[in-house]
Amino acid sequence: MDKKEFGKRLRILRKTKTDYTMKEFGLRFNLAESTISGYENGSRMPDAGIINKFADFFDVNTDYLLGRTDIHNNIESQEQQLDNKIEEAMNDPDTEIFFKDYLNAPEEKKAELRRFFKYIIEDEKKEE
Repeated sequence: MDKKEFGKRLRILRKTKTDYTMKEFGLRFNLAESTISGYENGSRMPDAGIINKFADFFDVNTDYLLGRTDIHNNIESQEQQLDNKIEEAMNDPDTEIFFKDYLNAPEEKKAELRRFFKYIIEDEKKEE
């Protein structure tokens, strides 16, 4: 279990899916602000029951919270994952031009771009 990765993901979820401060988030789960801070900075790790509560609250799976997968929940399809990665690429100045029209493209064009993007991802994995 990687405490740092868990903490990073918890912080991102708390900030992007709620407007809770650490104190407010802690109150939601009957935990002290210092406990939430410990989780987020990677110095503490919650027990399985709290991890499950966090996963339910954010509608993600526990493997995502624990850094074992980048799939947020079991329902998320590969196409949705690729769409998320493409959206990230669209926000990157180096790649945004390539993907700028992706979201408004017809489904056939999206499928073609996903195939190309899969190829790029697989090629990067081979180089690692």
